[in-house]
Amino acid sequence: QVQLVESGGGWVQAGGSLRLSCTASGSILSINTVGWHRQAPGKQRELVASITSGDSTNYADSVKGRFTISRDNAKNTVYLQMNSLKPEDTAVYYCNADLRLSWLPVDRNYWGQGTQVTVSS
Repeated sequence: QVQLVESGGGWVQAGGSLRLSCTASGSILSINTVGWHRQAPGKQRELVASITSGDSTNYADSVKGRFTISRDNAKNTVYLQMNSLKPEDTAVYYCNADLRLSWLPVDRNYWGQGTQVTVSS
């Protein structure tokens, strides 16, 4: 079974840091374009950071200078380093990735289950 498994969420005080990890498991060949999204209660889901297979990155204005997206292809893992966290960063964070499967000639899109990040003032 192909899955994206997230870890690293939790509770942190304002100004603190967390690193989220998203690891692809199963019969995959590679992870291509990846996005980290978040959804706060009563809010729409928003894209906060993305990275391409060529390591080009983009960030939402609200997180520029504070969040960093990266990848380790050898480990089939993507990361979201979150520094200088603010209460408004509180949300469920989701990993989304295009995965090259071992049994198909094209990519397929998968979502992680989401991980809760809570930032207190």
